[in-house]
Amino acid sequence: MLDGFQESFREEAYELLANLEQSLLELEDNPEDLDTISAVFRSMHTIKGSAAMFGFDRISEFTHHVETMLDDVRNGRLPVTRSLIDLTLTCRDHIRHMLDEPEDDANDSESKRLIGLLTEEMESTKNAGREPLVIDQPISTEDIGADGEQPEAVPSSRAVDSNDAGVTKTWHISFRPDPTLLVNGTNPLLLLAELHELGECTAVADTGSIGSLDETDVTQAMVGWDIFLTTDQPRNAIEEVFLFVQGQCRLSFRLVDEIDFSDEEEHTKRLGQILVERGVVDANVVERAVSQQKRLGQVLVNEGVDAHEVESALQEQEHIRRARQRVQTEAAAASIRVQSEKLDDLVDLVGELVTLQARLSQTVDSDSIGGLQAIAENFDRLISELRDHTMSIRMVPISSTFSRFRRLVRDLSRELGKEVDLITEGGDTELDKTVIERLHDPLVHVIRNSVDHGLENPGVRAAAGKSETGTVSLIARHVGASVEVRVVDDGKGIDTERVRARAVERGLIAKDAELNDQEVADLIFQPGFSTAEAVTTVSGRGVGMDVVRKELEKIGGSVSIQSCQGEGTTIIMSIPLTLAIIDGLLVRIASERFVVPLSNVEECIEYQGDSQKSEVVTVRGELLPIVDLRREFGITGERPDLEQAVVVDTGIGRVGFVVDAVIGDHQTVIKNLGRLYNGIETVSGATILGDGSVALILDVQRLAIGKGHAARRA
Repeated sequence: MLDGFQESFREEAYELLANLEQSLLELEDNPEDLDTISAVFRSMHTIKGSAAMFGFDRISEFTHHVETMLDDVRNGRLPVTRSLIDLTLTCRDHIRHMLDEPEDDANDSESKRLIGLLTEEMESTKNAGREPLVIDQPISTEDIGADGEQPEAVPSSRAVDSNDAGVTKTWHISFRPDPTLLVNGTNPLLLLAELHELGECTAVADTGSIGSLDETDVTQAMVGWDIFLTTDQPRNAIEEVFLFVQGQCRLSFRLVDEIDFSDEEEHTKRLGQILVERGVVDANVVERAVSQQKRLGQVLVNEGVDAHEVESALQEQEHIRRARQRVQTEAAAASIRVQSEKLDDLVDLVGELVTLQARLSQTVDSDSIGGLQAIAENFDRLISELRDHTMSIRMVPISSTFSRFRRLVRDLSRELGKEVDLITEGGDTELDKTVIERLHDPLVHVIRNSVDHGLENPGVRAAAGKSETGTVSLIARHVGASVEVRVVDDGKGIDTERVRARAVERGLIAKDAELNDQEVADLIFQPGFSTAEAVTTVSGRGVGMDVVRKELEKIGGSVSIQSCQGEGTTIIMSIPLTLAIIDGLLVRIASERFVVPLSNVEECIEYQGDSQKSEVVTVRGELLPIVDLRREFGITGERPDLEQAVVVDTGIGRVGFVVDAVIGDHQTVIKNLGRLYNGIETVSGATILGDGSVALILDVQRLAIGKGHAARRA
C-alpha cells in the first residue's frame, strides 16, 4: 500500500518541482516580487513535508537546508542574486534526480556538496553587510476623501496591482457615502450588488448616524457599510465599482486574508486580533481580558467600544471562515488525479465502441428493420458525444510544454554568452497529451537551433542596430482541426548562399542546381546538414532539423521554414489535435478503401484521366500536382471513366489525390500497423471498418514529398 502512496507523492513532487523551476525563473526577472518568493518557499516547504511523510527521508533532510535558505530570503535576511537562483535550480535538479534514482550511491555525496554551497551562499551574503528587505510590511490603506483627493501612496511590499488576478483574497472595504450622495440619483445598493458579482460578499450596515424619525432627512444618505469581499479579481477591479462616487464618499480598502493552502497555521482570527488590527481597541485591553479571564465582550462594553465595530469584526470573522471553507471544498472537488494509463484504456474502449457503432449503422442500412433506424441514429449521437468528451479529458494546454523551455533558453543563452528573452503566446491552446509528449523533442531541437544559429552575439546585434537581447517567441494557435506552433527569432535569418555552398560541399545538391531561396532554406532539413564550423556541446553534428521533420511526420504533422536575412527566422509546425480518434474521409480504389484525414481535405472534384498520365490537375485556373493512388499502391483493375480528386492541404502545399470514388466521412479509430510495417512511409496507420475490413490511413505529407511534387503554397 505504501508503494501506491509513494508513487502519488512522486507525481505531486514532479508537479511541484516544475512549478518551482518556473517560479525561480520568474524570480530571476523580478527579484523583489514577494509573491514569487513566497511561491518558491511554499513549493520547497510542501516537498519537504510530503517527503518525510512518505518515507523519502534523504529528500526531506536535504530540502530542509534549501528551505532554510529560502526562509532567509522570504524574511528579507538574504537578497535574491543570480548565484542564489543558480544554486537553487541546481538543488531542484538534485531533488528530481533523487526522486528518479533513489538508490543512487552518489546522492549523499552530492547532497553534502550542495549543502556546503548553501552554507557558503548564506554566510557570504551575511558578511557582505547587505540590508534586508522589509517583507512583512502590512498593506497601506488609501483613504479617499470627500474632495476626491488621495494621499500620497505609501510604498508597500504587499501592494496589490492588476497582475494579482487569480489569487483568492478577502478585502475589508469601508464605504461611507456623503449625505448628499442620493441627491444626484446614485443608489448605494446597486454598488453593493456589483460587488456581489465579483465574489462572495458580506455587508454590515452602520446605522449609527440615523437619529429619530422626526429628525431624519430621507433625501440624505445616513447609512455606511463595512463590506467583506472574497474574490480572485485584482484590486483595481474592485475600485472600478466605486469609480463614479469617489468624490462623494469616504472609501478605504484593507486586505484581511489571502488563501494559501500550503500554510498549515490557523487562519481564523480571533475577535480581539481583528479589533486590534483595525485600531478599535488597544492590545493591552485584549491582554487584560485574557489575564482576568473575562469575556472580551464585557471588557469592550466597559471600554465604550462602538457596537457596530464589534458586530463588523464578528461578521469579518465569520465571512473569512465561510469563504475559506467554500474555496477549499471547491479546490478539493475541482479535479482528481488519474493515471495516464487509465485514460489510455478509456480511449481504447471508446475506440472499440466507435467501431461497433459503424458496424451497427452499416447493418441497419442494409437490413430494413422497423424501429432499429431510430435506435441506431441515437446510438450514433451518443457515441459521438462520448468520443468528444473522452478525448477532451486527454487534452492539456500546450503551456505545460512551453513552460519547460524557459530553463532551456536560460541555460543555453548563458552557455553561449547571449542574452535571450523567451516569449510565449497561446499557451491555453489544447492538444492531446500523447501529441504533447511527442512534440517536446522537436521543439527542443528547434529552440536550440534558434538560440545557437539564429540569434547573433550581443556585440553583433548592437552593431546591426538591434537590441543586445535577442528574442525567441513560441506561438501556438488553432488552425482548423490542427494546431500551428511557430518558433520565431529576431536573429540574422538564413544565409542562403552559405547554405547552398555547404549543401554542394556535402553533395546534397549539384553545383549548378537552380533553387529559389525557399528551396535552399528547406535544405537544412536534410539528414546530416549543419552550417556550424565546429562541433560544440550545442550543435555541429548535423543532428537536429531532420529529426524535427521525421518526428512531426510520424504524428501526421509537418514543418516548414520562413526566413528573411537580417530580420529573423520562423519555423512553422502543424500538428494534429489527437492521435487516437480522428474524423476521416473514406475513399475507394477498386475494392480497396483508404482514409484521408478530414482536417487536411479542402474539396473533392471530378477528375478525367488521360493516357498521358498527367502529373497536374487544373482547379479553377490553378495548377495542382496530383498523386495517382492507384499507381502509387500498385492496385490493378479497370479505371472508372470518371475519377475523383481529393484536394488536400499537406502543410507544404496543396495536392490532389486521385481515387475511384469518395464514399463519405468516417469516424476513424487509429490502429498501429505493427513493427513489420514500420518502414511503410505512405500510410500512418489503419482503421477497422464496420464490416470488419481494414482501411489504411494515408500519410498525405509523405505521399506528396515521396512523389517529388513541389507543392506550391496556397
